[in-house]
Amino acid sequence: MDRIIIHVDMDAFFASVEQRDHEEYRGKPVIVGGIGGRGVVSTCSYEARRFGVHSAMPMARAVKLCPQGIFIRGNYALYSQVSGEIFEIFDHYSPVIEPLSIDEAFLDITGMERLMDSPGEYAERLKKEIKDKTGLVASVGIAPNKFLAKIASDYDKPDGLTIVEPGEVQDFLDPLPVSRIWGVGHKTAILLDNLRIKTIKDLRKADIQLLEKTLGNKMAVHLYQLASGIDERPVATRGRAKSIGNEITFMEDLQSAEDALQALLELTCKVGWRLRQADVKARTVQLKLRESSFHTYTRQKQLFEPSNYDNDIYEAVSSLFHELNITKGIRLLGVSTTGFGECESISLFEDKKKDNLYKAIDDINNRFGKKGITRGRLVTTGNKKL
Repeated sequence: MDRIIIHVDMDAFFASVEQRDHEEYRGKPVIVGGIGGRGVVSTCSYEARRFGVHSAMPMARAVKLCPQGIFIRGNYALYSQVSGEIFEIFDHYSPVIEPLSIDEAFLDITGMERLMDSPGEYAERLKKEIKDKTGLVASVGIAPNKFLAKIASDYDKPDGLTIVEPGEVQDFLDPLPVSRIWGVGHKTAILLDNLRIKTIKDLRKADIQLLEKTLGNKMAVHLYQLASGIDERPVATRGRAKSIGNEITFMEDLQSAEDALQALLELTCKVGWRLRQADVKARTVQLKLRESSFHTYTRQKQLFEPSNYDNDIYEAVSSLFHELNITKGIRLLGVSTTGFGECESISLFEDKKKDNLYKAIDDINNRFGKKGITRGRLVTTGNKKL
């Protein structure tokens, strides 16, 4: 049976988050990265790419190419939070997920055909859910293996969906430049060009012995197999997370304990939900607080017994917050948990009741969205609490 692998790649992820959150950036060249003499571009919007700006370019070069660009140091805590939201969506579409980076992943949907009209329809549904829930656009590739799926996701960016059927592999690969193959960097491309190998078809038709002499046996065989569309690597899920948490960097510094505790409650609810989805309980809760001066504090507390209940986590983190006694100029807050164990049956009747309550709430929120049931303190109208 042919495998069905999806590769999802968020389009200009960091820049797209900035454009989503700042209306004045939309339609303009946004460049995110290190600001300074040695800074490099992390990512840039498609408007900036028209000027020749690209990832990993020295920021000084980007400034020369696009002096009218909007240059942003980047809010990486925010990007990580949005990434978590996207990966939560992935969890609904496949049990086998391999993260490649903060904004891309492989999903193996082999054997899930009964859950979909077609792989293409399934991918369209995934793209729509990402757009509806995050406001961001993803490009998707579908193919019989990881190598082909990754190339396919990049084939028609932005907002692309490219499907490579098993019988169309060489028709898809052959016209592409050889530089599209993993492992063909600048130096390897020069060596191949000296052999008059410019396309993937050229590589596939090349004399393997000549390739081995030029590139070495291991590299030659690797590239030759990829050029033939052969990639047997499985989608490999990563090990269980060592910590589960959420943090947020505020657009304006918080100036009261009430606002900070409100934010900590919201973060706690997200962390508790993620713990229960992972079917683990945490023994240690950590608070992270960063002041406007960028001085950062981390404090942690052991729970009396492992828990994934929002109330237990919030009680610990609010206690740590009060002990710090910092109530103004708060730039960032974070809640994280560690020391996981599998959820086990608890003899205490009260804990069983709590488990059932949280399960009921989570089931409703999983069906209708995270706001299906929420805490009264987290419901707001404008800037006012109901």
